[in-house]
Amino acid sequence: MTTTQQPIDYPFGDYDRLNLAGETAGLADGEPLVRVRLPYGGDAWLARRYEDAKVVLADPRFSREAAFGKDVPRPMEFINDKKGLLDMDPPDHTRLRRLAAKAFTAKRVELLRPRAQEIVDGLLDAMIAAGPPADLMESLSWPLPITVICEMLGVPYADRETFRGWTDASMALTAYEPDEIQRAQENLRDYMAGLLGQRREHPADDLLTALIQARDNDDRLNEDEVVQLAVGLLVGGHETTANQFGNFVYNLFTHPDELAKLRADHDLVKPAVEELMRHTPLGAATSLVRIAMEDVEVGGMTVRAGEGVFIDGHTANRDPRVFDNPHELRVDRAVSQHIGFGHGVHHCLGAQLARMELQVALGTFIRRLPDIRLAVDAAQVPWKHGRLVRGLQELPVTWSEVRA
Repeated sequence: MTTTQQPIDYPFGDYDRLNLAGETAGLADGEPLVRVRLPYGGDAWLARRYEDAKVVLADPRFSREAAFGKDVPRPMEFINDKKGLLDMDPPDHTRLRRLAAKAFTAKRVELLRPRAQEIVDGLLDAMIAAGPPADLMESLSWPLPITVICEMLGVPYADRETFRGWTDASMALTAYEPDEIQRAQENLRDYMAGLLGQRREHPADDLLTALIQARDNDDRLNEDEVVQLAVGLLVGGHETTANQFGNFVYNLFTHPDELAKLRADHDLVKPAVEELMRHTPLGAATSLVRIAMEDVEVGGMTVRAGEGVFIDGHTANRDPRVFDNPHELRVDRAVSQHIGFGHGVHHCLGAQLARMELQVALGTFIRRLPDIRLAVDAAQVPWKHGRLVRGLQELPVTWSEVRA
């Protein structure tokens, strides 16, 4: 089936807290492919149903590489000219991903859990000692994943404020001017190239050394590839987890009955993280269009060769065909087949690391601060805007009771 429907503007404006953007566009739950018009590059399709999203994410007939460097439908003005892991298809994608993937296996990540626990305990000790109120974003959400990824990669933690600023700008849609976004991306590449150069001269027991040795000794990476891969690991290793933890906590604060379940049963932390991943929208808008390399049927509709398709993963994670009462947050939901970490070959490389960090952070702060709560009304909590990843500017919290 084809359609002649008129395209609607996409993205659907800036986000409103944790509300789904499609709701404001008047789209019904479960609607098949929707024709959308992007600010740049023309029209595309938007897949919003769970099974349709999985098809587009996993079917090799949809290509990320075909979109690279071209004037395709996109939410940003400038066209990226530096290819990263997310811009590749197999076999190049497989070759690069394999080099880093062994550091992020479930077994390797589990070995990092005691260190993550130590970091979280230290951060909460400092926050508790300073006394309420506190900003949970600066006290816990940001420093935990930054510390972990810095230690894994071999990036100096002392540089965090510098690269955080570049990361924030590089992940912008409208919060910065196009030349500022491009300059931030260049600064990140230059910074990482400098660190890789240091590892070439002075090897260490870290992931940057492993990457540069793969480049120099095995010739499996060219210079641009190793720099882009290292940048992607640094940015992906802290930006999404930090923002999502703040989003999780805000979501729980605004669902007090679910928060009470967690406080009553700490064994629910692991399923709660999965349910929060399903229920809590992260991206303000997707930037990853996929191009059909041939005619493909999706959701009973035909996507023609050369057409672009975006994924609305947030709506897919609320598909009533898959999830019972999908708009309800239920931390004790038995099964969660969410695509919050993606699906297919581009499934998030650091998914296991993010899960572990979120479990440790969520479980520890609920256990140690059993009455932690917002220090302001929920409507007064400030959000960042104009970025690819939604998140809180700050998360003011207070508490009365502290446990060891």
